Parts: sequence; structure tokens; C-alpha cells
Amino acid sequence: MNTQVIRATYLIETPLDPARVAEVMAGEQSCGTFTRVEGETDELRARARAQVESVQELESTGHASLPNAWLARQPGGLPATLRRARVRIAFPVANIGPNLPTLAATVGGNLYDLGEVTGLRLERLELPADYRAQFDMPRVGVAGTRQLTGVDRGALVGTIIKPNVGLSPEQTAHLVARLCAAGVDFIKDDEVCANPAHAPLAQRVAAVMAVVRAHRERTGRQVMVAFNITDETDAMRRHADLIEREQGSCVMASLNWCGYSAIQTLRRHTPLALHGHRNGYGALSRHPLLGIGFQAYQTLWRLAGVDHMHVHGLQGKFSQPDAEVVESARDCLAPLTPGIDDAVMPAFSSGQWAGTVPATWAAVRTDDLLFMSGGGILAHPDGPAAGVRSIRQAWQAARAGQDLAAFAAEAPELRRALEHFGSRA
Repeated sequence: MNTQVIRATYLIETPLDPARVAEVMAGEQSCGTFTRVEGETDELRARARAQVESVQELESTGHASLPNAWLARQPGGLPATLRRARVRIAFPVANIGPNLPTLAATVGGNLYDLGEVTGLRLERLELPADYRAQFDMPRVGVAGTRQLTGVDRGALVGTIIKPNVGLSPEQTAHLVARLCAAGVDFIKDDEVCANPAHAPLAQRVAAVMAVVRAHRERTGRQVMVAFNITDETDAMRRHADLIEREQGSCVMASLNWCGYSAIQTLRRHTPLALHGHRNGYGALSRHPLLGIGFQAYQTLWRLAGVDHMHVHGLQGKFSQPDAEVVESARDCLAPLTPGIDDAVMPAFSSGQWAGTVPATWAAVRTDDLLFMSGGGILAHPDGPAAGVRSIRQAWQAARAGQDLAAFAAEAPELRRALEHFGSRA
């Protein structure tokens, strides 16, 4: 029996006995298939077969979450009652090794296509410490991001280049200069703006970093800019080298579309902070009986060595409930395994402004986060600098346990934000 294991927890829905289905899952993703085959000896099974550790049956349902042609073909068709269960399976480390794509294929892979289920979701992953240590760590992480930006305490206030496409390199640089002067700590490209014809990345990086360096020379403050270098792997390495030559400190990539191997290659190539954008995650997670929960999702990407992870925002414009956003942020800040300092900085974004600060502080009780506000800064009626100040004032009030409206009596930028954005909240 192999004692070094990776534990994966799933939520399943099936018309069959959940314990039987769990055994099918274990066999399918390790040494066998739906039945024992030639060469599948007892010795091989003892060494390599995944083991079902627990099956916790939950409340049943009368509605199949997902269509299933295999079950429909069975005599009698799809039963009226479907059983749900939480299943934990232990996969031998020796089957996988320090191979991130194969780890993902093992704990996911064909499980999503099994005929025995009408719903399956990977919820959690637990790794042995020595196995985690074989993968990449964040190069910068929370402490390094603070050091690079010179923000030793307080939340890092960031924003996104808006409009996200259409600006020339010179126009982008002009906006970045305004944002630097406004007092932001962090600026990122939008995920849909990487290397467009109207603003080639090489020209945009040169123009933007010229104004960032000028701002640093005037003020001593180094604003971190996350340039979107999403591309094929060799291009991303070239883009990262360019940004490093221009004294930049951060690159951004769309994780789901680049893939594990490309992000690992990028991580091993560059010392710059790696800002992981999760756009597309909703396709993997939005259905409660399909895909992958954030704890498992961020575990896999943290093994690729990212430094920041998007978690969306509280009371924001997207579909995730606040409880999921909070749990996601806590997952990012927690070590993947005890004794290893590998926390990554959660990036809050989507509809964030001064008015969402109290809920964020109350939920996570930490300043170790990126609080990114696009419209909340750029659309402040008194300009971006006032937008930044309104957010910092909101953090000051929240940390002190004061009501925003009361605090705003002596904080004009916050008061204007509450008046302007309050009706939109």
C-alpha cells in the first residue's frame, strides 16, 4: 500500500450507490477501468490503485443536474431519485510525480465524463508537504509585493486601465502617469488587452515604464504595473524579458487559456511578480454540480508559482456570492501545506469602490490584498486622486470600526464617493 497520497474531495450526483460510483472513480483515475483487466494484479492494485477514504451521503434530489446519454440508454432510463454524496479519494503520489498537468488530469480528467454520474465537482485538494515542495513557489508573494511597491502596511490600492482597449501606447502612458500621480500602488492591464495592433506590447511597455520611472524619480514610489503578456509560451518569455529590461516588476497572464505548462515555464523564466488572472473560471465553477471549486483550483495554480490570484470582489458585479469570495481570499492566504510559507496575494476586483471596503475588511481582517477599483477610482466625480483617497479613507474607517457615513463627515473624497456611487450600490 502506498502511503504518500494526494487527497481529493468531490461532490457527486448519481442514481447508483455512491460507494460503488466512488470505486469506479478511483479505478478510472488510477490503475484500472470499470472492470478488472489482464495484468491488473493484486500487487499492482495495492501499489497503484487510488483508494476511497470516505463517502458521506447527502440529501437526494429528483432532478438531474446534467444530461447523461449513458444513463438514458439503460433499461428503465434515468431513475426518479438521484443521490448526492461527498467522496474523498486518495491518489498515490508515485502514480503522478511532480507533474502538474498529470496531477490535474488525475484528479479531474475523465471523471467529468463518467456515465455513472449526473453531476461531479472537484471541491478540495490536500497535498503532502514534501510533494508540494517539489513544485514552484511564489517568487514574490505577499511580502515581495509589499517590498516592490514600498507599501509596508495597509491594503494595496490598485486599478485597471480603462478603456481596456483602444488607447495608443502614448495615451496609455498618459493615463498611467495620471494614476501614478493619483497615488495608486498597482495598475493592471485588462485581460482582453495584451498585444493589440493599435498598442503593440513592446511600444506600450516602453511608454508606460518611462512614466513609471519618472514618477519614481520624483517621489521615490515605485508603482507596480501588471502588463498582460498572455500569448504562446516563447512570446511570453520574450515579453517578460522586455518588461524586466524596462525595470518593470510584474507580468500578468490569463491562466486558463495559457495552461499549466506555459505558466510553469513562465514562472521558471522570470523573477518578476506573476499576476494570475482567472478569467474563464466561471465556465469551470458556476454550476454547483460541475467543474472545480476555488480551493482545488487555486491549489493547482499555486503549484505553478503564481504570486497573485484573482478572487473577484464583495458586493461586486459578478455572479459569485460574497461567501465564496471571502473563502477564496482565505484560501489564497493559507499555506497549501503546514510549515511552508507559500501564500499568494488575493486580488479583489469587479465593481469595487470605497463603499465595498467595510465588507471586505470585516470578512478577511487583513490588509494583505490588492483592492482593485476601476470605475471607483477613474469615475470619481473629483478625479482619480480623489477616488484613491476615498478608498484609503474607507480603509481607515473600517480598520477603526467607524461607520463610513460618519467618517465621511471629515473626509470629503469619501463623502463624494458615497454620494456619487451610493445609488449604484
